[in-house]
Amino acid sequence: MKKIIFCFVFCILSLASYAQIKHKVMVIPFEPKLYMSQIDHKINAETKLTQKEIKEAFRKSVNTELAKALKQKYEVLDLEKDTAKYKKDILNIYKNITYTYEKIPDQSHYKVPEEEKGKKGANIEHGQILIESNADARFMNAKVISPALIPALFVKHKTDLFLFINQLDIISNQLAAGDMGTTSERMLTLHYTIFTVDAKEINSGTCSIKFPADVNTPAKITSGYVSKISTEIVRRIALALSKIEAAPKK
Repeated sequence: MKKIIFCFVFCILSLASYAQIKHKVMVIPFEPKLYMSQIDHKINAETKLTQKEIKEAFRKSVNTELAKALKQKYEVLDLEKDTAKYKKDILNIYKNITYTYEKIPDQSHYKVPEEEKGKKGANIEHGQILIESNADARFMNAKVISPALIPALFVKHKTDLFLFINQLDIISNQLAAGDMGTTSERMLTLHYTIFTVDAKEINSGTCSIKFPADVNTPAKITSGYVSKISTEIVRRIALALSKIEAAPKK
């Protein structure tokens, strides 16, 4: 069965240059255990949403903003748009990927991050991620552990690009403000990975944005700020595809 899937994908892609075909992007939401927020108490105070409801609101709205930006260039399948319909797909994807902490790549000279020798997948216990302390900035990268996963998704959904949202971080730092005391600076960061239909990683890393301390609803945070992150991620995807197109044909 696996050989049939790979042969089918190869035949489809051999009909034309991969970078020139009409792309369809699958947007995969982050796993609930990979949501890290320091402001949920503020969101709860304003919205009365529980911690679980806040997390689910971000999973859905982050995907929504990414899908909206992607639709400017590509067809899109947002797995979070209809969770009842795509629940089995989401669970199957989560079962067939793992995560590694890797150095954040330089987007101006992007190279696929290399897993460091001796490093294993991220150790997740009770929803908390345990990592070694290191001065070099790192991000949560997705790794496909089942060779058949992405080709099978292509056959089923006709999606040839796969955007994995690996983790969402929201941090709040207290900053000195002179005689005024302290003020808060918030930072939202998305960790993501992009794969092509042959399970090749073409871009990954983080995308961050600051937002004010008085914005305390998931809808306002995502529509006002994740929307800007989404535009940047789409730009990175387009750049990665242009490099594929420009690469010498073998």
